[in-house]
Amino acid sequence: MTQRKLLITGGAGFIGSNFVHTILESYEDIQVIVLDKLTYAGNLRNLAKWKDEKRFHFIKADIANKEELSLALNGIDFNEIVHFAAESHVDRSITGPEEFVKTNVLGTFYMLEIGRNLHEKGKLNVFLHVSTDEVFGSLGADGAFTESTSYAPNSPYSASKAGSDHLVRSYFHTYGMPVITTNCSNNYGPFHFPEKLIPLMILNCLQGKQLPVYGKGENIRDWLYVKDHCLAIDLAIHKGKFGETYNIGTRNEKNNLEIVELICNLMDLRHPQGAPHKKLITFVTDRPGHDFRYAIDPSKIEKELGWTPKYSFEQAIEETVDWYMNNKEWWSEILSGSYQSYYEQQYKGIG
Repeated sequence: MTQRKLLITGGAGFIGSNFVHTILESYEDIQVIVLDKLTYAGNLRNLAKWKDEKRFHFIKADIANKEELSLALNGIDFNEIVHFAAESHVDRSITGPEEFVKTNVLGTFYMLEIGRNLHEKGKLNVFLHVSTDEVFGSLGADGAFTESTSYAPNSPYSASKAGSDHLVRSYFHTYGMPVITTNCSNNYGPFHFPEKLIPLMILNCLQGKQLPVYGKGENIRDWLYVKDHCLAIDLAIHKGKFGETYNIGTRNEKNNLEIVELICNLMDLRHPQGAPHKKLITFVTDRPGHDFRYAIDPSKIEKELGWTPKYSFEQAIEETVDWYMNNKEWWSEILSGSYQSYYEQQYKGIG
């Protein structure tokens, strides 16, 4: 059997780095090549555990730069592509949409072309594209997104991801490429860049800062622990049907205020000198086009692939809070802005 050689784009980011850990910890006979631009959200410290591991290789490159990408991958051997690389923050897409179109649409196109070249040579086993439930738009009080839900993106971010999803689909129907797409709900867990809700609230509690909540905190999300997400992606690689999409979620709907208050309660126990942390909650003006509710129906991946989440929400949110409390060096470097240059030096000469 041919050795598995995975190219993981965006592997220094939040979900991507957790996936690298999942794969290298689960399989001994596997090669992992991480390709990452190392934007503000890409952090080589996330992968420090594998720095000297022979099965791990890092390449710095921008998927939206065709020439740079081609040069970076020249001579690199891989037979599976797991595509995480994306600009992913809705607020940033509102103020600067161009980068989202470049990375999420054009970058995905360039990666698909690399995959097509391998496919035509009979060397591509799978191209798995990681997407989001935000492509489906906003839900009312009832219902959940399924794989047949019509696309209705409401932000430049979700529109760019919708465009990439359609490109991936077209490469299956046009070229017969072995593609699979997964659409996930809101992730949380270790290595999450502190611009997103859960890590931001944890760190602000630790620092005694205000906890900004959009509107009245009534927007609802379906929360997915990143480790469960990574296990689902791995399962989709092995058992998923080419040309299909799979929604990944845990039927764990909570509004933003519930999440913030839960974090405050956990922090009261773990960081009592700041208690009660709820006093830090501050309601701020809602963002434009803020989708009211997301909810995923994961029945397809449950029934067809046999996936079920390994972690309960209560266990996972406690693990997440504890991880941030135990990894002050990681987030302190991010907040100081020094982590990128330092860790690029540590990996100097790789890729």
